[in-house]
Amino acid sequence: MLARLELRGDERVIDAGCGTGRLTKDLAARLPGGTVVGLDASRQMLEQARTHLADSQTPVQLVEVLLPAMPIVNWADVVFSTATFHWVPDHPSLFANIYRALKPGGLLHAQCGGAGNLAEARRPAEELMALPPFAPFFRDWRSVWEFADDTQTAHRLAAAGFSDVQTSLEPAPIRFADEPSYRAFVETVVYRVHLSALPAHLRSSFLDEVVGRAVNAPNGPTLDYVRLNLTGRKR
Repeated sequence: MLARLELRGDERVIDAGCGTGRLTKDLAARLPGGTVVGLDASRQMLEQARTHLADSQTPVQLVEVLLPAMPIVNWADVVFSTATFHWVPDHPSLFANIYRALKPGGLLHAQCGGAGNLAEARRPAEELMALPPFAPFFRDWRSVWEFADDTQTAHRLAAAGFSDVQTSLEPAPIRFADEPSYRAFVETVVYRVHLSALPAHLRSSFLDEVVGRAVNAPNGPTLDYVRLNLTGRKR
């Protein structure tokens, strides 16, 4: 994503969902005459990012904010984002706020989970959520993700005012070498939200079951990622 982003080197760039700052640091390195603002909702992530970016030669300001809120208006040349927008349920508001944050002619360049993302990986968890003893803890369950498709996203970007809109879905499956590496990853990433809804004494049995079903599936321990690529320019 970063390699596909064309930069002069003097732009003002917002990294929307900067996390620990790993990509933010690479982004800043391409902006020797520019400025970067990193946004993230997690104070813990931002503390890690401050440490990670301490030696950056490009100024990087880190701001704690929960998207779709974006406390910047008519400032950015580019809004860049990876693996974040699918955590924001209200995409129309998100795109409208990004549009306001950009200067005229500014560019949105982002990638997130798209339609079908992790559908196979999430299926065993959804089956278990309906079974005892887990069901009572998922009675009020609401999905925390918005995995939109490319057509819907293009319409939303156009409605927010963007021109030169381009969207696409990109399958990007990842197969793990063995069960332990798969388990370690999905425990902290894919099933983190599911596990947090359960009491501590049920988490291991839930994880054991979903991992077992994945390992015994025809494709083995595979995560069926689908990326949504999106770009648009402020008129």
